Amino acid sequence: MTSSSAVARTEETFVDAGGREVRVTSADRLIFPATERVPAHTKLDIVQYYLAVEAGIMRALRRRPTTLERWPKGVHAGMVLATREDPRSGDAFFQKRIPKGAPGYVETARIAFPSGRTADEICPTEIAVVAWCAQMGTITFHPWPVRSDDVDHPDELRLDLDPQPGTDFADAVRVAAVARELLGELGYVGFPKTSGGRGVHIYVRIEPRWTFTDVRHAAIAFGRELERRLPGEVTTKWWKEERGERIFVDYNQNARDRTIASAYSIRPKPGAPVSAPVTWDELARVQPEDFTVATMPARFAELGDLHAEIDDVAHSLQPLLDLYEQQGAGDMPYPPDYPKMPGEPKRVQPSRDRDRPRD
Repeated sequence: MTSSSAVARTEETFVDAGGREVRVTSADRLIFPATERVPAHTKLDIVQYYLAVEAGIMRALRRRPTTLERWPKGVHAGMVLATREDPRSGDAFFQKRIPKGAPGYVETARIAFPSGRTADEICPTEIAVVAWCAQMGTITFHPWPVRSDDVDHPDELRLDLDPQPGTDFADAVRVAAVARELLGELGYVGFPKTSGGRGVHIYVRIEPRWTFTDVRHAAIAFGRELERRLPGEVTTKWWKEERGERIFVDYNQNARDRTIASAYSIRPKPGAPVSAPVTWDELARVQPEDFTVATMPARFAELGDLHAEIDDVAHSLQPLLDLYEQQGAGDMPYPPDYPKMPGEPKRVQPSRDRDRPRD
């Protein structure tokens, strides 16, 4: 249990978040309707969940610029997330700049986007910041792979094993086992977690000496080697029409301004699943739906943070950068909303590429 607690539930209440009093308005607002397996959750339940996993969520977020995924009306059938192209188009939205009216204890870090624009983004330093964000309707926290004292050099390599149509969590788990072997050969220690959906994420702590471009190249090299070892099960193809029924290693999750839901973050899906750190041994035995707002606090109280040792060793990225050069295949496409990037190949969907050789 943490030192944080809540008083009796009312329409407006206050929680003790690490010694700070945080007000929770509309505390009884329904955020997640009940399902056959999981009870309903209110806004206060969401705040209390994050207080219950305090050490874990803070290890994932501390001093990291963090994008907030806010669902102020709750997560209900028919609700959609706003698009990048039209931020006003949905019931929920990503917030990259500090909201107005933030308490004085909420710190920020200035980040730069690929476009050259900048933003002062929330940078959690204590659990009260997380509680306040949850009070503002934040369901999921998306931290950058950098710390506030050096926002241009990532300290985390993120390997995202993303099941494509026709594949599922079990397929991602099988690929993760081979990924673990490859990490060991490279001298790396990886920390796995469920994505909160069908995927598997693996984090590797690295020395903050390389650029976003370098870390992305390292992820490309890792993905290509997995693809070589498991050609029928893994793909690094950026265009969906080329991926087939395989696990996609999403190397672009390591590009600047691309983020992944943090460990312990709630995902906006029925049943309130969470992104759960797991051991390598249990990965093959669990299912994503095992980890929810309802079940994670007891698991955390029993096991603690399974990523507690992630900061013990920071690895050199050089072995993967050497592999990238040895492979000799060059760079791969960035997402469509990015400006043309140095060294990037032609960014055209293959079926629309008039210059592409035809059979």
